[in-house]
Amino acid sequence: MNFMESTTTRAIVAALTKAIVDHRLQPGTKLAEQKLADHFGVSRTLVRQALFQLSQNRLIKLEPARGAFVAAPEVDEARQVFAVRRMLEAEMTREFVRGVTREQIADLREHVAAEKAAMSDEDVSGRTELLGDFHVRMAELMGNTVLAELLGELISRCALITLMYQSTTAAEHSSDEHAEIVDALAAKDEKRAVRLMTEHLLHVEANLTFDRKVPTSDISLALS
Repeated sequence: MNFMESTTTRAIVAALTKAIVDHRLQPGTKLAEQKLADHFGVSRTLVRQALFQLSQNRLIKLEPARGAFVAAPEVDEARQVFAVRRMLEAEMTREFVRGVTREQIADLREHVAAEKAAMSDEDVSGRTELLGDFHVRMAELMGNTVLAELLGELISRCALITLMYQSTTAAEHSSDEHAEIVDALAAKDEKRAVRLMTEHLLHVEANLTFDRKVPTSDISLALS
C-alpha cells in the first residue's frame, strides 16, 4: 500500500469511526462495500482494507459470505467485565503501591498527559484507547505480563460500549480520576489508592449513557 492509499484508508476508518461513535450508524447496519466506495470515490479494495482495520478495533463485525456490519455491543457483557475488573484491579493497585518506584509514577503521569492531549485534540477513539491502556500499563510496570494480557482482553471486550456510550465530559472525568490514582500511588497511600480505583471503575460504568437518539441505517446520510 502506498502513502496515498494508506492516507485514504485512514480517512475512511476515521469517518466510519466517527459515524459509529456519534451514533449516526445503527448497530447491525450492513456496510456495503460498493456503497462506501461510491461515497468516498475510491476502489472497493481500499474500502475493504478500512473495514478490516475497523474489525480489528471491534467496531464492525466481518461475517463470511455476508459482509461487514456495525458491531452490536452487549451491555450485559460489559457490566460483567466491569465486575471482574473491579476484583482484579483492586488487588493490582494494592500490589502496585507496595512496590511503587519514582520511575513508575513518572511513566503513569506521562500516560495521563497523553490522555489529556487526546481529549484536547477531540480524538475520540484515541482517548478511549489511552484511558483503557492506563490500567494495562499499571500491570506492565509491575512486570506482570499475564495480568496485562488479561486486562487488555477484558478492556477490549467492553471497549466498543465505552467508545460509543462514554461522553466527552465523562472521559475527562475519567482522566482526572487517573491523575488522582497516580497521586495516591505516589504517596504510597494503599487504602486511598484502592478506594479511588474501585470508585473510578464504578464511575466509568455508571456514566455510560444508553439513551441516545436512534441512529440511522442509511450510510450516505450517516456520513454526510
